[in-house]
Amino acid sequence: MRGFCVPDSATRETVGTAVLRPLQQEDAARFHQLINDWDICRRLPEAPFPYPLETAEAWVAAAVADRAAGRAHEFAILDADGSMIGSAGLRLDAARGSAALGYWIGRRFWRRGHAGAAVAELLHWGFAELPIATIEATVAADNAASIALLERAGFSPTGRGHAKFIGQPGASLPVMRYAITREALALRHLAAPEPVAAPAAAKPLVLVAACALVDIEGRILLARRPPGKKMAGLWEFPGGKLAPGETPERALVREMEEELGILLREEDVAPFAFASHAYDQFHLLMPLYLARRWSGTPEPREGQALAWVPPDRLDEYPMPPADRPLLPLLRDFL
Repeated sequence: MRGFCVPDSATRETVGTAVLRPLQQEDAARFHQLINDWDICRRLPEAPFPYPLETAEAWVAAAVADRAAGRAHEFAILDADGSMIGSAGLRLDAARGSAALGYWIGRRFWRRGHAGAAVAELLHWGFAELPIATIEATVAADNAASIALLERAGFSPTGRGHAKFIGQPGASLPVMRYAITREALALRHLAAPEPVAAPAAAKPLVLVAACALVDIEGRILLARRPPGKKMAGLWEFPGGKLAPGETPERALVREMEEELGILLREEDVAPFAFASHAYDQFHLLMPLYLARRWSGTPEPREGQALAWVPPDRLDEYPMPPADRPLLPLLRDFL
């Protein structure tokens, strides 16, 4: 899968009680002022104590270089008044399709929700903008506050181990390892609709219509869900939920105009297949239609990325589990 470009304009995000922006060299002095604290350094494997200013300057310079090279994305956490109160970031492991999460907050700003808000936003941003499927975290076994934060954010424990903390020379300390997948995070935030005349034990049924737009070269249009949307970062066939009393064909006419700015007629879509998938909170039924004729050029109108994909490359694009069984059918047909 090709890597995604990460524009700086997309990385300054309000997170309720904090704002993230890319770390800059000018942050080094404030970085040093905040991190040069035993209660912080003893919890960070790579933090010496005392933490010299020169080390802070070198660390920030490396973070800026790593960001430019696409190896890692390190952010300053800002308070409401714009002052830096901590740092959070993701370091990529391209071979494994994962990233390692790290974060810390200056002691004066503990217990105000800053770390939890920053981590939550970073998870959504990372899965939406980076070519990763998993985010991992390692935390000292005695750091109860960070363990609770990770579990509230949706991380699951994956194991225990020991790690060297350079602030405590010669010590190999117990650590807990956690991870969260893109799909697990997305499913935490899927809101199930109210069931309609369903037995108490049944899951609500969600009806969604989708369309595979096929161009003259036989390529299929996929759309990537933008940050802030459920299942952000995953690619899908354009479409959406049916309005009350709406037919799937009529819903597609409406959705194609709203999402892509194209005019699609009901007679130009043909039913092809359907997906039936049980999520934890609801059951999805999604008829997939094909269309080869429309008016206009598809353009992203809702912040989504678009890609025209040859059928034999569909597997390279991460998609929701409900969409995946449709891919072999499309490849065989096209």
